[in-house]
Amino acid sequence: MTDRTDTTTLLDLGPQTRIVARLAAAVRDEQLTDGTPCPAYPVGTLLGHLAGLAAAFRDAARKDPGAATDTPPTDSVPRLAPGWRAELPRVLDELAEAWRDPAAWTGTTRAGGIDLPGAVAGAVAADELVIHGWDLARATGQEYTPDPAALEATYAFLRAAADDPTRGGGIFGPVVPVPEDAPLLDRAVGLSGRDPGRPRG
Repeated sequence: MTDRTDTTTLLDLGPQTRIVARLAAAVRDEQLTDGTPCPAYPVGTLLGHLAGLAAAFRDAARKDPGAATDTPPTDSVPRLAPGWRAELPRVLDELAEAWRDPAAWTGTTRAGGIDLPGAVAGAVAADELVIHGWDLARATGQEYTPDPAALEATYAFLRAAADDPTRGGGIFGPVVPVPEDAPLLDRAVGLSGRDPGRPRG
């Protein structure tokens, strides 16, 4: 994959984690079984995935390998813990704080059962937060404006992934064509394999 991770070095993920936390806080209990742009993930499962990835990338930043960093995301369906309304914002805050340490962006770490450079792990964390934030907003009918810096990092990461001939197009699925003059969020969403025109709710 083309190395485009320089744009994410020392990126503060806090603004984006707070946006995701606000989206999650607005989810109503009756929406937890609703579908999302991730076909296998209803809203509750997506929230469980967000909690799991936040813990995994927190520990990746800390260079603290364990169950959270060693488990591939495809190994099991994420489960939403009963106390998720308190747990999710807490672990999102911990994720952001962990990536404020410059050491998180250097050397090698592990996430999703894969060893990778710290800067790449940071780029993936930004991508997960931005794209799944869009997923959650679309599924629950909420407005969504991601953090501009996190969005720029996400687009750079996804553009590089889509351009890599060994990846087969977007890391989440085939790239959805989006006009070059479309908003940056729409272009990033298309690169992730989603249709940015999907209606909210």
